[in-house]
Amino acid sequence: MVFDIIQYGFMQRALLSAVAISIICSIVGLFLVLKRHSLFGDALAHVAFGGISLGLFTGIYPLWTAYVVAILSAVGVNKLRESTKIPPDSSIAVLLTSGLAIGVILISISGGFTLDLFSFLFGNILLVSNEDVIMILVTDAIVVPIIYILYKRLILIVFDENQAKVSGLNVTWINTLFIVLASITIIASIRLVGVLLISSLIVIPNITALLLGKGFKKTMFISCAISVFSVIFGIVASYYVNLAPSGTIVLTMVSMFLGTIIAKNMRFRLKKLAYLSLLTKIRHSH
Repeated sequence: MVFDIIQYGFMQRALLSAVAISIICSIVGLFLVLKRHSLFGDALAHVAFGGISLGLFTGIYPLWTAYVVAILSAVGVNKLRESTKIPPDSSIAVLLTSGLAIGVILISISGGFTLDLFSFLFGNILLVSNEDVIMILVTDAIVVPIIYILYKRLILIVFDENQAKVSGLNVTWINTLFIVLASITIIASIRLVGVLLISSLIVIPNITALLLGKGFKKTMFISCAISVFSVIFGIVASYYVNLAPSGTIVLTMVSMFLGTIIAKNMRFRLKKLAYLSLLTKIRHSH
């Protein structure tokens, strides 16, 4: 079934870009989830909505304006949080609402929604161009090596930021660089699931992997595997059933998340029953 549809150029571009996006979202998302910044991706996506609206309003390619607006906003809010001790959830709320406000104002000025804006809001991976694929692959080539280089330092910051500062790490610089990486990851992912569902790529595969209770590296690989499977299955299924790819991908992820919870609960109950059965046998033997 899959081999029949990959003969089409648009499907090749969709699958290649979707796999690349799913990998960087899982990697970046794991650090965000562990830092309890799960909604940061959602906030960045809403800021990107403002940037996209600005691009459509000015006639500039929307993703370029989204990159600029998202990076500047994320870095600015991070500096604001560090200088004024604003709680992370509050700074995220400021980021999210600001992006929405900018987008709504520009939409009202330009006369309402357009087809292009809807495609950015809800995503359509089947419409990615060769330029989009190149941009996504370049993003992967930038984000993954930098994360690899900063891997140990990022882990230390995630689990104990104060200890990282004491050990001499430039936490402010590393956090700022990571926020920039998260920003470009979010913008590159908008074509896949759109502004409104972008946090699903960041959060769901990672919390599903974390349920399995493995080490950090194994959790990252499991998250990437869940994400890659979900995007491939979602795109192929949406093509044959004629559904929206973004929604199908997200529902696939949610199904795997719920399935993992059910399987984990069943495993716990089976262990409990086996333990009780063993106790009963020991009592009867005495």
